Amino acid sequence: MGDMLLIALVAFLGAAAAGLLGALALRLFRHRSLVVSVTVVAAVAVTAMLAGTLAVAWGMFLSPHDLSVVTTVVAMAAVVSLLTAVVLGRWMVARSEDLTLAARSFGDGGVFAAPVQPATAELAALTRELAATSAKLDSSRERERALETSRRELVAWISHDLRTPLAGLRAMSEALEDGMAVDSPRYLRQIRTEVERMNDMVGDLFELSRIHAGSLTLTPARISVYDLVGDALAGADPLARELGVRLVGERIDAVPVEVDSKEMSRVLGNLLVNAIRRTPADGTVAVAARHSDGGVVFSVTDGCGGIPEEDLPRVFDTGWRGSDARTPPAGAGLGLAIVRGIVEAHAGRAAVRNVTGGCCFEVTLPAA
Repeated sequence: MGDMLLIALVAFLGAAAAGLLGALALRLFRHRSLVVSVTVVAAVAVTAMLAGTLAVAWGMFLSPHDLSVVTTVVAMAAVVSLLTAVVLGRWMVARSEDLTLAARSFGDGGVFAAPVQPATAELAALTRELAATSAKLDSSRERERALETSRRELVAWISHDLRTPLAGLRAMSEALEDGMAVDSPRYLRQIRTEVERMNDMVGDLFELSRIHAGSLTLTPARISVYDLVGDALAGADPLARELGVRLVGERIDAVPVEVDSKEMSRVLGNLLVNAIRRTPADGTVAVAARHSDGGVVFSVTDGCGGIPEEDLPRVFDTGWRGSDARTPPAGAGLGLAIVRGIVEAHAGRAAVRNVTGGCCFEVTLPAA
């Protein structure tokens, strides 16, 4: 038993010496290629075995012939091990270079194309993560391009919508100033109408800028859905009467919600005004509010005839109008964008779908 312990101690000391040298070599070559590191690891393993074997062999006083046999066997094992380490290292480096090239094209703004050659489990996992990141960034770039397009359209539309009433205001003011206005009260009423329309447009722009900047401050309070819908219907009733549209309150559940009543009144008001203006005379705009598993669902159904399927994803985009009209009551295309921003600030969601004869806008809010 004592001899075995002595042999184990001698072998351990020889292998430990080789291991310390190998650790020093790895530290020196830690910034070099992976081939060098793998070769060093293989060399350390073989050298540790050789050192332990030779230490024990010398301690056992083997004959020169036996010692040379042991040394030759270990040397051959070392050669095979080192060759295997070099081949493995070169294969791993090649797979790493393939992944580097794919990542470089991905970083240059292209689409990440995963290498076709098989790789290690770690490199394969990294490849999958890069592919998933590429898909997310591609989707983000698409959204950014769509947002930039909508912003440019908005600037063009707002410029047109502001220029038109300003030109009219200047013409009417010059007519009044020169005493050329035949019906001064009518001119003054028209000036007030145009000023109010421009004020509404500027107010919408300010509200949208607060939403996009994340500075929209909410003051939530517990309120009944019945009261919220009732106030919105009362506010939209004059416009509906003027345009000959019937407002109908269908199913309205008297359930509570915790919202900013002012902002949510604006949401329902925007939806109702949009629905009334898009519904032909003698048409019907139906409002409903019901409790569901996902929260409280407000819906406004109009008789606009429906929205083209290709336009449905853009309905809530900034500047979307649904037509090329640039005259009142087309608006600046901000109302539905404001609706989505306010609803999302309440941790809700806004959606639209086509129904028979029109479309249905739905706003889902968390239940109180």
